Amino acid sequence: MDEYESLNHTQWECLYNAVFIPKCRRKTLYRQLRQYLGEVFRRLAEQKRSRVEEGHLMPDHVHMLLKIPPKYAVSQVVGYIKGKSAIHMARVYGERKRSFVGQSFWARGYFVSTVGRYEAVIRAYIRNQEAEDRRLDQLQLLR
Repeated sequence: MDEYESLNHTQWECLYNAVFIPKCRRKTLYRQLRQYLGEVFRRLAEQKRSRVEEGHLMPDHVHMLLKIPPKYAVSQVVGYIKGKSAIHMARVYGERKRSFVGQSFWARGYFVSTVGRYEAVIRAYIRNQEAEDRRLDQLQLLR
């Protein structure tokens, strides 16, 4: 947090921890698209002058650390990313799966929280959550 972003009359550092899920937590279709979604999310965030600082695509949810300027509402940016990515996936990959509908790919809600001084902890969690989930699953099998 040494360097702040700036607008005309504002210095800012607004980081948000955002999580959203595909409708019905679809995993089969999501696995196929997983490798393409990261770049799609980054491009869409840039269109709102935002940035995906950290992100991880899990089989059943998307977890991102977003830097959003104060002139945009968080709901506006997250809604834009979800809506436009669903439309993009429907156009590009929709022909491969008949049951895939772009407008209803993502579930309606999302989780968001401000990062504050826990930025390093949240970044580490996002990076390592898949390995941690596997470790916890292994522990469950041993019981």
